Amino acid sequence: MSGIMLNIAGATYSSVPTIGAAFGGGFFAGQIDQSGTIYNLAVGPVASAQNSSIIWKNANTATTGADSVIDGPQNTADIVADGNSTVYPAGHFCNDLSTGGQTDWYMPAINELEVCYFNLKPTTQANNTSFGINANAVPARASNYTAGNPAQTSSTDFQSTGAEDFTGSGYWSSTEDSATTAKLQRFDGGVQNGYDKNYVLRVRAIRRVAV
Repeated sequence: MSGIMLNIAGATYSSVPTIGAAFGGGFFAGQIDQSGTIYNLAVGPVASAQNSSIIWKNANTATTGADSVIDGPQNTADIVADGNSTVYPAGHFCNDLSTGGQTDWYMPAINELEVCYFNLKPTTQANNTSFGINANAVPARASNYTAGNPAQTSSTDFQSTGAEDFTGSGYWSSTEDSATTAKLQRFDGGVQNGYDKNYVLRVRAIRRVAV
């Protein structure tokens, strides 16, 4: 893990890991800012922290509280409190995970998952330029992607067919979009859409560490 100095809004943070480096029981995916607190994000190992065929919920009904675009831990807690693993397979999969010596994994909120896409984009495919604004990214992004930014990640393990790559398709976030849909993040161009909760997609657990 190599460290750098990062200046954010006048505050300096040290020892920021290299994107894709081993970190926190998984791999460093970048930083988020939630209400002024900076967190390092760790993506869980693909072998244990990813499920490639799972639904968000077995019914297209509302889930009280699980609508934050940044607070994945609280979204996941609300999901788990609302029903068991039969009702909420994806949320419980992330919540129940124990890997890398850690047990506080959760289902990422959409702005957390977007940071994973921005920093760990697996392919060279052009980005969809209608998406990309993320006030919680560090540094924050106030404009959409360009076709070439973000580029394919420089972390070889996370490039397409690498040992830890995100597949170039849709991943569930923990952010509810409506009573019948939840937000997904595509890793083959950056599109974010609401999909029926009983639609089969991938999910990958993450965890956060306050800086």
